[in-house]
Formats: sequence, C-alpha cells, structure tokens
Amino acid sequence: MAVGDFTKVNLRDDVPDMAGQSGVEGLAAHFAAGALDLQKSGLSYQRIEPGKRQPWGHRHETQEEIYVIVAGGGTAKLGNEEVQVAPLDAIRVAPELARNFEAGPDGLDLLAFGAPRSPDQQPGGDSEMLPGWWGDEDF
Repeated sequence: MAVGDFTKVNLRDDVPDMAGQSGVEGLAAHFAAGALDLQKSGLSYQRIEPGKRQPWGHRHETQEEIYVIVAGGGTAKLGNEEVQVAPLDAIRVAPELARNFEAGPDGLDLLAFGAPRSPDQQPGGDSEMLPGWWGDEDF
C-alpha cells in the first residue's frame, strides 16, 4: 500500500521470495527495496530452515549491513569468527567482511538492513558472492 509519503508491505506475503523462485532449498529471501520504493536504504527478510545454512557467503565493496535476529537462533560466520545469535541480537558488518548465517534447531529469521543498489549496478549491488565459503560446500 503506497499512500503519499509512506509505503506498507508485508515482508513475507507481499515481497517475492527470491530464494524460492531460484530453487534454493531451506532458505527464503524477500528483498523489499523495490516493493517499498526505498530510495536511501535497503531491507530484506530472510528465513533459514532448522539446521540449514545460506548456500554462500558474501561481502560488499562499500555497503555496511546490519542484521537483526527476529526469531530462532543459530550461528553467524563473520570472517573467521563464528558467533552465536539469538532473538533481538543486532550485528553490524563492515563491507569487506565475508558473512553467512546458519540456523539452529528452531530455524533463523532475520532482517538485513543496508544501502540500496544504485541505478547503474547489477542485481546484487556491490556484493560479491562466495560459494562454499564456510568450508563445506556439501552442507
């Protein structure tokens, strides 16, 4: 719903699941920048099923990101560190630091906040995808 100076969407119901559309199992990824008509920020809602992990790590050239755990828990791999995460934990990640999340037995729901993709950038913005980065590609 866009009304004047605000836009309201449901991150799960109104924003397409890009991971599901791409055939990625155990992960839902709803990137809301377009649906919310974001101009100066970025937002995604991600759900990782129990015992699963994001199938790749990633890092950015210039974009700092903030992750907020909204439900469940698990592990964030941040560079060489593995950090346990739980509801309402917030993590700031510098652009160049590789990152990835793995869900615990209750799954993991998180919000990721960042900058929008500039008009001249390809989908994914300034991100570099790192398949197999966690070290065991067959997980």
